[in-house]
Amino acid sequence: MMVMISRRTFFIGGATAALLPSTLARAATADSSGNQMALMRRARAALERHGDAIPVRDRIALVDFSQPSRRPRFHIVNMESGTIESLLVAHGKGSDPRHSGWLESFSNVPGSEASSAGAYLTGDLYVGKHGRSRRLIGLDPRNNNAEARAIVIHGAWYVSPQMAGKGKIGRSQGCLAVEEKAIEKVLDRLGPGRLIYADKV
Repeated sequence: MMVMISRRTFFIGGATAALLPSTLARAATADSSGNQMALMRRARAALERHGDAIPVRDRIALVDFSQPSRRPRFHIVNMESGTIESLLVAHGKGSDPRHSGWLESFSNVPGSEASSAGAYLTGDLYVGKHGRSRRLIGLDPRNNNAEARAIVIHGAWYVSPQMAGKGKIGRSQGCLAVEEKAIEKVLDRLGPGRLIYADKV
């Protein structure tokens, strides 16, 4: 699913920023709550806060963990063309111990198997047990154990439209796990040095 949003619109503030949630909401689902505006503002603030630590800014990704796992909530924003691609993404087992399909909490603790919130820098590509994957570097106090926890982007069999159609997808061990059919596209769109911002608002 793709919708248009301009680079200028992403970086503006004030009253005009009210345009943002409806645009991103259409990328995710028609009945989203409007929390996307706050997520966009936090991502914009992260770009400003981390400055040169995020050297490549042609694309960013937003992960809206306020949405259930059955909905496309991983949004890749092309800052040059203005397009948004929205994909399914799993959250960690420790963030949803009852497997309800909703993220309940975040954790940065090693061994928690939970998702962490905050700004991530995309790192190197490697091949591991999940195939081609990309390392993530946590830039905030809430996710600065990402490397130690081996939090990465990878494809997973338990993420698919078929599973989402049953009400929820599977859970990861804290990684951003996407559909296996989509992983190459995600790795290509989000090469090293880019921002991924994940949160629940």
